[in-house]
Amino acid sequence: MNIKRKNSLSTLIILSLVLIIALAGCSSNKSDSSTDSTAKTGDTANTDTTTTEGTASDTQYPITIKHAFGETVIPSKPERVVTIQWANHDVALALGVVPVGFSAANYGVQDDSGLLPWTADKLKELGADKPNIFQDTDGLDFEAISDANPDVILAAYSGITQEDYDTLSKIAPVVAYQSQPWVTTWREQVLYNAKGMGMEREGEQLIKDTEKLIADKASKYPNMKGKKVVWANFSATDLSKFHIYTPVDPRGSFLEELGMEYPESVTKQMTDATSYSLNLSAENADLLNDADIIIGYGDDSLYQAVKADPLLGKIPAIQRGSVVFIGNGTPLAASGNPNPLSIAYTIDEYLGLIDGAISKING
Repeated sequence: MNIKRKNSLSTLIILSLVLIIALAGCSSNKSDSSTDSTAKTGDTANTDTTTTEGTASDTQYPITIKHAFGETVIPSKPERVVTIQWANHDVALALGVVPVGFSAANYGVQDDSGLLPWTADKLKELGADKPNIFQDTDGLDFEAISDANPDVILAAYSGITQEDYDTLSKIAPVVAYQSQPWVTTWREQVLYNAKGMGMEREGEQLIKDTEKLIADKASKYPNMKGKKVVWANFSATDLSKFHIYTPVDPRGSFLEELGMEYPESVTKQMTDATSYSLNLSAENADLLNDADIIIGYGDDSLYQAVKADPLLGKIPAIQRGSVVFIGNGTPLAASGNPNPLSIAYTIDEYLGLIDGAISKING
């Protein structure tokens, strides 16, 4: 809007008042623009994308983001943000943006809300009491996603296929993962989702803030630094094999960020540097002998079964109880794939459990 200068002071005052009223009207119209977003369940979303004060106004459009499926061009500042699959909505919320639609959490939820506790807390903080949640456990709900009328779809941490990407791209520009499904680190998740919202500067600050939180919390546990750790999963119904998440996986990389290391006996088995997991026979249990502690999903009954196994029970960490078996399906288990909200919510509990396992090394 161009306003020509007038010499008359009274004219300037009138024009200023008109401009203020116009801007107020624009703001009001924007906040009402999401009332047509409807979840698959029939609930009506009553919040449009909400952004924090300080959104990067100096972002230059169009934005081009390269990813595993090619390039995505975002022509202008997205006003309606949709996220799909795991935790991408938590990144948006951490940046003060309430998506007009996002996927229900399908693991770690203790009720039928589809929300993990840190997500629910942040939604409440931002005043979003009726989020538009996609029920897409059996596959992406393309109809619900389309009905949300997004300007951008965030999927930086996801497992979407080329077919999914092609279908989603007909709805709105899609921010996909960089290389492989489900290996996006929490930093990449923040960086690329933030960039997709035109908030790269804010995303970089969120990364710095989260790094500081992690460093401050980890500094209270100096005995943790340099300890050898492996994320290993066992099954009481089949102890003839076990599964390892490598440092490529977000669960493993977060353990390293806390100051621990994977033993060389395990990293030598990673013939594919991009693989996020290893499946091994129990006959290879000696690969875990150098682990000071073992972390995995399970409970005490699983631990007792592993301890009684003639092969797995010989692992030193198992013998002395230097293990952290995280209750399957709990919020803490869900936070194993970290993001800024889940880290802040669970890090004290997580570090406490790890410290307890370390205390048994020389106990």
